[in-house]
This record gives sequence, structure tokens and C-alpha cells, in this order.
Amino acid sequence: MMRIYSHPACLAHDTGPGHAERPQRLSAVTEALQENFDDLDWHDAPRATRGQLLRAHHASLLTSVLETRAVERIMLDPDTVLSPASAEAALRAAGAAIAATDAVLGGETKRAFCAVRPPGHHATADIAMGFCLFNSVAVAAAHALETYSLARVAVIDFDVHHGNGTQAIFAAEPRVLYISSHQMPLYPGTGAVEERGVGNIINAPLPPGAGSRQFQKAWSEKLLPALDAFRPQLLLISAGFDAHWRDPLAQLQLATEDYDWITRELVAIADVHAHGRIVSMLEGGYDLDALRECSVAHVGALRTA
Repeated sequence: MMRIYSHPACLAHDTGPGHAERPQRLSAVTEALQENFDDLDWHDAPRATRGQLLRAHHASLLTSVLETRAVERIMLDPDTVLSPASAEAALRAAGAAIAATDAVLGGETKRAFCAVRPPGHHATADIAMGFCLFNSVAVAAAHALETYSLARVAVIDFDVHHGNGTQAIFAAEPRVLYISSHQMPLYPGTGAVEERGVGNIINAPLPPGAGSRQFQKAWSEKLLPALDAFRPQLLLISAGFDAHWRDPLAQLQLATEDYDWITRELVAIADVHAHGRIVSMLEGGYDLDALRECSVAHVGALRTA
């Protein structure tokens, strides 16, 4: 049975009035999953430990997120908020990634989805940015390498924004393959084809207005073959749904069906190389209706493929 990790603390991360990364995003996802599937195995996310976070982050970032006693909202940058409840939410989000990785690699389930916030893929080793406090998918990848001695972990990112933090954290780590499709130009300004790391970074930027055909072409001809050649032992997904045509923060034109398609393609590769093992993390997605539809399509494909 497929597992879902979430926690009420993630709803209490208060980004303030009018902020795109709002608690209603997570409510939309969890409600949609509960309405559409009655056979998911729901688990409360534990807190990540300091040691687990330090595999991907510097102590200075932990200090700023966990030890700043915010009595009201503090803006870490123009987009990124630290509220009184944010540290707990960030610990639970990263803890979900760890627990899901343990469950998948421990043979308790083949696939897991983490319905959490704040998102993570923009957070670098030492900087919280782009709505993100800790980089949960990077914490999970580092945990898989160290705790389970894996030799090949793949991070797949189809969020409309490039995961600059994940790329930067693993740019010199050949055991991690980072592959991404994203809109360019767009925040955060990284993700060019020329950014290769040590040969373990593969970016497929898409121009504003690109839709299903260009998205599927980039994955079919470039990203999926590279993933298959890497022979990953574990797939970690940064599942952002903000490339959907209804999303207000970008200009790609994906349809809900594209998320079903890419998820099934990833499951097929996981089945060949990784005993089917996939952990997916919620990242972006800021239109609530699109977020509901796409999360159901994604989890449905993970669950049944």
C-alpha cells in the first residue's frame, strides 16, 4: 500500500496575507487525495534531526531557521517567510522525506508521497530562499547515501522553477544525478544547459509558452534516457505542479495529463533499476484547482503503475 506522509504542523507555517505559498495549498492536496483514494496509508511526519539536516545544510542555516525566536513574521528575503510556527513545519517536511526514504528502502512500501510545506528545492546548503527553508529532497538524498550506502540516487525535478538549491548541494557529488525541466527565463535564474556539475547535472530549460509537446519531447529525448543510463537505485521526485497552464507564477502550458504521463515514465524506470522505489515531495503549485487535479494524477500514477 502506498504511503502518504504529512503533518498538521505544515499548515501552521504562516506566510501572511496574499502570499502564493499559503496553507490552503496543502489542504487542497490532502483533501483531494482523501476524496479520490481510499487505500492510501497515511502517516504523520516525524521531525528531522539536526544530524540529518546537517548532511545537506550548514549549521548556520539551522541556526537561522530553528533558533530565531520569531514572535511575528520575519522576511528572510522578499519571498521567504519565517513565522513562529515555521521551524516546526520545516522540521516535519524534512522529516517526512527521511521517513518516506526509510520506508521505501526498508521494504515497507515501494512508493511514498510527502504532502508537506514549506517546499524545499530552492534552499541551498546555507541559504533559505524562494519560499524554502530546508531542502527536504536533498536531505533525503543525503540520508539515502549515508545510511543505506547507495551508489546512485536520482533527483527528478519537474517544478516550473529550477531547483537551484538541490543542484548546488550535489553539483560535486557523482552519486547523485539531478535532472530538471523548468521554464527559462524565470526565478531563480539558474538551470542552463551548460550547468553540468561533474557530469551529474542535466537541465532541460523550456521557453515561456511551452506546452505538453515540448515538455514530453524534452523528457523522452534527453532526461529520461539519461536517467535510465544512470541506473538509479532510488528515485526522489521534486513534484512541483506549477508548470500547469492555470498556474499564476509562470507561463508553461502543461495539462493535468502530463503529470500522469511523466509519473508513469518514472515508475517504469524505477521498476527496472530501483525495485520500484520512489519518494515524491510536494514542491510548487499555486492554483488550487490545478494543484488538486495534478496531485491526484501524480499519486494515482504512483499508486497504480
